[in-house]
Amino acid sequence: MTTFTWIILASLLGGILSVIAAALFALNARASYLGGLVSYAIGALLGAVFLDILPEAIRLSPSVATVSGTVLVGILVFFTLEKVLIWRHCHHDHCEAHEPHEHSDHGRSGTMVIVGDTFHNFVDGIIIAAAFLVDVNLGIITAMAIIAHEIPQEVGDFAILLHSGYSKLRAFQLNLISSFATLVGGMLGYFALQDMQSLVPSLLAVASASMIYVAVADLIPGLHKRTQLRDTVQQVILISAGVLTVALLGMMMPE
Repeated sequence: MTTFTWIILASLLGGILSVIAAALFALNARASYLGGLVSYAIGALLGAVFLDILPEAIRLSPSVATVSGTVLVGILVFFTLEKVLIWRHCHHDHCEAHEPHEHSDHGRSGTMVIVGDTFHNFVDGIIIAAAFLVDVNLGIITAMAIIAHEIPQEVGDFAILLHSGYSKLRAFQLNLISSFATLVGGMLGYFALQDMQSLVPSLLAVASASMIYVAVADLIPGLHKRTQLRDTVQQVILISAGVLTVALLGMMMPE
């Protein structure tokens, strides 16, 4: 397959699969599995960053300091975006999305979630395109890591949409439509980056920053709420399984 075909398939299937998997969790209320999924997603994200994406960005860049500096700036930017509720949707205890809704506010937080998720999916598509333009194997690993962290996020989106008054069918439809932004981002990234290969190392560094931030600032704090030894052991095992999956996938793929 051509690189463009890989980008199309990874972006399209990644978005659709994450929404369907999230719907199965959210709409069937299988919350007991979500904690394990989050732990696995953390491992997949960090494994993809430190075993594949960052090493590739460093290999392609003439300056290691530039790559590491871009990661640092990226983390600070994502922190700032979170503060203004653009990058991550509202996840705070006193956020509008968790407050009782008056009729005048009906659906407002749901709209915010869809807008924010569409932007997020669009950026994910660009990241997938950048990875595939470097190497198909790197693209597959990057897409897998993005799908792994999208599922628990989409579950949260479903919960907020249902809380905002949307029906189960409407919540599914809106999340599915939003997922196509990944395809748009992937296609735009392919054509825009074809003539700007010098930007690819920086984009890979930004992708690393986004994955590190999501794993460390968004997903890991939720694991600390479960303090029992059994839960901790399970979390460590599943995080390790996520890292191992990425490592084995990289080893099995031909150079």
